[in-house]
Amino acid sequence: MPDVLEQLGRIWTILPDARLVGGAVRDLLRGQAVADIDLACAAPPDVVMAKLKAAGIRVVPTGLAHGTVTAVIDRRPFEITTLRRDEETDGRHATVAWTQDWREDAARRDFTINAMSCDSAGVVHDYFGGQADLAAGRVRFVGDARLRITEDALRILRFFRFQARYGSGRPDPQAINAMTGLAGLIDRLSVERIWSELRRILTGPEVARTLGQMHDCGVLDHVLPEGYAIPRLERLLACGAPDEPVLRLAALVVGDGREAARRLKLSRAETGALVRTRGGPVLCPGLDAPAILRLLADHAPCDLIWRAWLRQADQLARPDAGWDALRHQLAHTQPPVFPLNGGDVIGAGCPPGAMVGQVLGQVRHWWLEKGCAPDHAACIARLRAVLAEDAARTT
Repeated sequence: MPDVLEQLGRIWTILPDARLVGGAVRDLLRGQAVADIDLACAAPPDVVMAKLKAAGIRVVPTGLAHGTVTAVIDRRPFEITTLRRDEETDGRHATVAWTQDWREDAARRDFTINAMSCDSAGVVHDYFGGQADLAAGRVRFVGDARLRITEDALRILRFFRFQARYGSGRPDPQAINAMTGLAGLIDRLSVERIWSELRRILTGPEVARTLGQMHDCGVLDHVLPEGYAIPRLERLLACGAPDEPVLRLAALVVGDGREAARRLKLSRAETGALVRTRGGPVLCPGLDAPAILRLLADHAPCDLIWRAWLRQADQLARPDAGWDALRHQLAHTQPPVFPLNGGDVIGAGCPPGAMVGQVLGQVRHWWLEKGCAPDHAACIARLRAVLAEDAARTT
């Protein structure tokens, strides 16, 4: 932290009216580590850039349309945004104008706990009761909840994420009423933004309770219109599964997951993991070593381990030594590699063509039945026997 304070000191020397804003103030008040340090100031972005450059600080124009530039000091980024007000919003994007009024800037933010600012003297400026809400575990929209949501419908999902992390007790009733009435606005959001928030909810605290609240408001129906199964996810969490967002999504969705993955535009890797977890082989505790090897010959260990978590959640809602032992075996067993390839088949006298793959498949099937134990020499012997049997049938 001393380095950060020194770097902040440089910025405050150049921009003395700048203040820390948003999550940095909230987390400092909670005594938590601050991940991203954002600042705001009254000067317009071109003036901010000129002053920083004149002081020898590298500046990146990261969002000039919204008044944001990034100062980079010793490779650490500091976002600095000019005070602004919304001139026009469409539920996703806003046209902004610069302002000199700190309260006006704070009034356009989402929640009271995110609307505070802190100056270089350490004075916290709190126009909407954010400190009291933070202390009481209340997550409230700044001003009128319906207005804040119509400005940006993503704030519905952000509310649930923040409620899970900072809230206690029942959610703010005004927020619940507003979100219930405006849940359909989620359909206007890009699916990339929806998935970004959903994955953070899935890996945050109070996952099942949060999703239940989203269901009660009709929000989750717009996030996962394909359907969902909160009880199965609850069982997965009770089993002690890791906080992997795609694994938790696999427990939450219904069907094979392909439609949800397509609509949410999951990455190719995420889609593959989701589909394989939903539709992999049937697993159970107590599998012997040959069965484990056969599984590992055809499936990646991580896929099988996730599949084991999901299968356990289908049956139990608690940790289980048998399932733990199975996952340990899957993680610590070297996956076997079939010793032969097409060149071995052709070298044994099989003419090139479709038959090469058929013969190779027959030998591999035999190798799997033997628990993947036969070595190269044994597989060659079996290959010759298969070719001999095929030759005998054709004469």
